[in-house]
Amino acid sequence: MGRRRGIMSEAFKEELAKELGFYDTVKNEGWGAIRSRDAGNMVKRAIEIGQQQLANKEQNQL
Repeated sequence: MGRRRGIMSEAFKEELAKELGFYDTVKNEGWGAIRSRDAGNMVKRAIEIGQQQLANKEQNQL
């Protein structure tokens, strides 16, 4: 089985890592060095951003 492609762009992942405070680890050691908790928080934050964007889009359509 091949490696799965990520859904989030590298730029978006880096932006989230900076926001959540672990970008230095990513920059110095790569994505494999982050803690599971940090990865989970990154996914949680990405979902929150997506939900906010959908809500804003729905409001603008009214």
